[in-house]
This record gives sequence, C-alpha cells and structure tokens, in this order.
Amino acid sequence: MRIYLLKAKERIGLLAALHLHISGSSTMVNDLLERHFMAYSEGRDFMFCDLCGTMRTLSSTKHAQCPLCKRKISVKEISGRQISYTATAEDIRRELGISIIREEKVQLQKTDAKTCEKCGHNEHTYYSRQMRSTDEGATTFYVCTNCQHQFTEN
Repeated sequence: MRIYLLKAKERIGLLAALHLHISGSSTMVNDLLERHFMAYSEGRDFMFCDLCGTMRTLSSTKHAQCPLCKRKISVKEISGRQISYTATAEDIRRELGISIIREEKVQLQKTDAKTCEKCGHNEHTYYSRQMRSTDEGATTFYVCTNCQHQFTEN
C-alpha cells in the first residue's frame, strides 16, 4: 500500500480510513501511520503537528500535544532543536504600532500671542507639524523661552 504526502484534511481522512478499513492489529496501523508521518515531517518545522499542521503545545514535561487532533510526541524528539526566523525592523515597528517619523529641520519662530500656563511669560518659540491625515490641520508645538514649558495646539 502506498501512502502519498497529503494535505492536512486528506491526512485526517486517511487516519480515519486506516483505522476503519485495514484489517489487522492496531500495531500495524500505527507503524504504517508512523512511517507516513516521519516521511511527511522530514524537513518540516518540529513544533507543528505532522498530521494536521496545528502548532503543538507542551502538555506536560514529557509530551508535546496537538490541541486539534490530540497526537502526542515525546519532548525528547524536539529537545535541543531550534527554530530560527528573521524579523526586520519594519516587522518590529508594525508589531509595536510605531510609525516612522522622518526627522526634518524644524524652523523655530517666535511669538508673543500665547501666555505660558506655567510661568505667565509671553514669549514662545513654536513650530508646526502635520501629525494626522492631510485633511486635518497641523499641530503647533509651543515652548516657553523663559521656563521651557511645552504645550501643543491642534
């Protein structure tokens, strides 16, 4: 009997069919399945189930188990193995929700139209930056020249 490498749903169907239609001991079925799973999983990621592809969980200190099909493997089989992957700076920024703000030369201008909330001084430096979408107004950043208190105005 030949067993070909199959997609996850087909492998689950194969498992059910083998248990129902192959006459003989359960040892024969298990041996046949084990050979198929070993052939299939060669070169594949060891933390994913050989049968259905679901990520295994460490159900105890002795076994890693698939939460979907409940297939267990010994922790000894995966002990000491490593998974490596590449994470770019963009991947990290995206995961953390950080956007890239281009550094630009800020031209500070002076104004006496605002009064500092902290010290009451009238002279401030300010600059504007587009923080939201272009259809909304720019945010103005003010810095008191006396006490360096900072505040914004949208």
